[in-house]
Amino acid sequence: MPAERRQVVLTDEGPVLVSGPVELVLPGGERVTSDRPVTALCVCRRSHRYPFCDTSHRRKVRTGQGEGS
Repeated sequence: MPAERRQVVLTDEGPVLVSGPVELVLPGGERVTSDRPVTALCVCRRSHRYPFCDTSHRRKVRTGQGEGS
């Protein structure tokens, strides 16, 4: 039986959203799962719950190109 398709949504300034239960394989081989209907995956690596997004990207203050700008 073929695997069920999952929807993956790439957002402009936030996480990658994956629909349905998901199992992730991390670079070191560790496997983590989420049974949520939609799982937010961190792509900025600021999350304290990596690989899951905890919205830490929202707290980053963007500054200009140098001091006084």
